[in-house]
Parts: sequence; C-alpha cells; structure tokens
Amino acid sequence: MASSARALNRFGLGAALGDAPPSDPKLWLSAQLDQFNPRPAAIAGVLPSGKLIEMLRDSREERKELKAEAKQAGTDPKDMKQKGKQAGMPGPYADLREAYVAAVGARTAVALSTQTPFAERLVHFWSNHFAVSVDKIVTVGLAGAFEFEAIRPHVMGTFAELLSAAERHPAMLLYLDQAQSVGPGSSLGARAAQRGKERGLNENLAREIMELHTLGVRSGYSQADVTEFARALTGWTVGGLAKQPILQGPGPQYWFAAPIHEPGTRTVMGKSYSQPGEGQAQAILNALAVHPATARHLATKLARHFAADDPPPALVARLEQAFLQSQGDLPTVYRALIETPEVWSGPPKFRTPWEWTIAALRATGIKAVPGKSAAGAFQQLGQPVWKPGSPAGYDDIAASWAGPDAVYRRVELAQRIAERSAQSIDARTLGPALFPGSLSPATTTAMTRAESGPQALALLLASPEMMRR
Repeated sequence: MASSARALNRFGLGAALGDAPPSDPKLWLSAQLDQFNPRPAAIAGVLPSGKLIEMLRDSREERKELKAEAKQAGTDPKDMKQKGKQAGMPGPYADLREAYVAAVGARTAVALSTQTPFAERLVHFWSNHFAVSVDKIVTVGLAGAFEFEAIRPHVMGTFAELLSAAERHPAMLLYLDQAQSVGPGSSLGARAAQRGKERGLNENLAREIMELHTLGVRSGYSQADVTEFARALTGWTVGGLAKQPILQGPGPQYWFAAPIHEPGTRTVMGKSYSQPGEGQAQAILNALAVHPATARHLATKLARHFAADDPPPALVARLEQAFLQSQGDLPTVYRALIETPEVWSGPPKFRTPWEWTIAALRATGIKAVPGKSAAGAFQQLGQPVWKPGSPAGYDDIAASWAGPDAVYRRVELAQRIAERSAQSIDARTLGPALFPGSLSPATTTAMTRAESGPQALALLLASPEMMRR
C-alpha cells in the first residue's frame, strides 16, 4: 500500500469523496494533532451528562411508580408495560434511548465530515480503551456523553489527564458500580452497619483501571492492591441519584462524597498513600498513569491498532519509550507513531464494521446519517456503537470481524449504498482516488467488467482494499 493510501486509510478514516491524496502524508497527519476540534457543532448539540442524569433519575422514579401501581392492582408490571406500549405511551428510559440514538448520529456525522480523520480515529481508539457499554440501562443515555465529555477534550493532552477524566465521568462510575461503593469504616458505612444494613465495598472500577485502563494483566499487582485501591476510591460518586440527602451533591454530576470515603492510609503496589479524601485515589491514579507497565500496555494496544494484530516488538518499544520520556504526553506518542517505519509497512489491518461503514460512506460523499439509521446499521453489522458487552471494549483483531456472515452483511450494505450513490459517482475514477497507487488489478478489472454503475461501485465498496486499511 502506497504511503498516501496508508495515511488515508490506516491512520485516517478513509478518503472522503473529492479529497486529494496528501502530498506529504506524515506532515498531513501531524498537522491534525493541532487542528483537532474537540467540540464540533454536531456534538455541541447533544444533551450533556448533567441533563441525562436527571433523565435517568426520573426514569428510575417512573419505574418504581409503575411497580407500585402494579403491586396495588395485583398485576404483573410487565403486563402494564405492554398495555402502555399498545396505547402508544413511552415507557421508562425511552428518552434515554432517544439520547443514545442522537449521540450515535452525532458521532457518525463528525466521522463522515471531519477534516482531521487521524485525530478522530484516536478518539475512537481511546473511547474503546475506556469502554462503557450500553447493555446496562444506566449507561444507555450517558455513553455518548462519556466520549464527548471525557475523551474528546483530553485526547491531545496527557494520559494522566485523560485517565482522570474517564474515571470521574458519571458513565464510568455508574457502569462499573463505583457510585454504590461505600467504605465499611466510613461514617455512613458505620451507621448503616449499626442499623443492620451494611453497605459494601465495590471493586469493579479499581480492578478495571488496573487490568484494562493502565497496567494490564500480569503486570505485578495483586488482589490486595485492587482492594486497597477500591477503598481509596470510595466517595467518588454521582450526585443527583441517591435517596440520601447526604449523597445528593451539588448537582447531577461527579462529586466526592466524604461520608462514604474509607478513612486511613492505603498501600498499593508497595507504595503508601496517606492523602485525605478525594486526593488519595487521585494520587494512586497519577502513579498508575506513568507506570512503566502502563506505558508497555498502551504501546502494545496502539501498535496493534495501527500496525498489526501481532504488534511488532520494535514499534511497541518505540512507543513505550516515547510515553515514558514524555511522562505520558499523548501527542508525543502520536508523533512517534507517525515516524515509526513499521506502521508504514507490513500487511493491512482488517477493518471493523464501524471503520468499514465510515470509510464506505465517506467515499461516496455522504456527510450525515439519521441516528436511528446509523444505530440500526451498526447493530446489523455486529458492532453496535458503545455496546461491546464488557469493559474490555471491542476486539482489535481480524479474527473477530472477518467471518463469512459478517463480510456478507457488508456486501449487502455496499449494494444499498451503491444504489443510492452510483448515479453521480464513477467507480473507475473513485477507486484510484480512495487508494492512490494501491488499487489492485483484480479490483480494477472487476469494476471495468461490471454490468452497471451501481454494480461497479458496489464491487469497489466490497473489495479487499475497502475491507482493509
């Protein structure tokens, strides 16, 4: 693959219709790091997390009322819900599902119209690294806000800043059950225990921070370290959802609730942390953010995403060194990635459904898709937006996406896109523009022999070149 084609497809999101290939691919990529807009118009128009938390609280109350009414009437709440649907009444959480669809539409619109596709790919990478999944109802409305508020503003800063923003966001605190974690020795925990209603410590967030977000598995931490970190994290919660006035906070957003924080000094990976209150967990996060194991873990993931399913050791080492020498400055790591020869050579990566769809739509000049249509398309292709099903995020290897049925669904969508776009697009001209110097003779011949314009375009959109980056 020619360097210009690799810049457009491996680093970027695929060439947009009418774009000229970059004359200096590395300069084109590097410039995007300074040109990136963290808050484009499409994203500025979606609901913020504070409003979404209020909607979540109202939906919870509505659900409780529905259950109470059903109990009083001696009926099954599911029957009442079904009757409500038949009467055209929106059910609890309906507004949060609408917010999710709107956020998917905004994310898709930005990816289709952006002039900084490398920067947008980095947003998608980090959003998947700090994955929240909408298969939990508390996350449905907030998943988009998480990417827009925690990831986008910090993707060009330090990893420590990105890490802190991600772990504090209400979507992460609710998804990993941190908002309900109470220190047993805290003032509120002790009072609850006296009343026989002991409140428990939840280790989910602490575990995923160490295993997925920073150090990685088998990196030297123990279960005791996870528990100690979980104790330090107590008090990191979400205001506006809890019944107790003491936990309401100043508003529906992240805040630190001192009454549920576990007092005392914590020891994590051999280091003691005696900071009071919120600062204790923050100090641990700061140490994890620049730990050598974190540098190795992140370098490996970046190398896998941009170079190969089996990351080249030399590339991992260069990215790791850039991370450590810069104390986690992300643009420094990105520039090291651009300059590393392994990314510009080797076999192409197989595109995920998200990557392939965005590339196909950009190639045909489509600038926006209704949120409902976009959400449905990605669901059908097997990669619903913000729904990986686990905190580990979506896989970044071909084996997870290259099955026959998955490829066939792409071919079907390619045909539909081609039918919509082929009247104004000549596939024989478009192909070389999308893959400058890299279009294979087989694909060129297939398009030339196509019986119609739509068929030629569909062949291009479903070609091996388009399936890979």
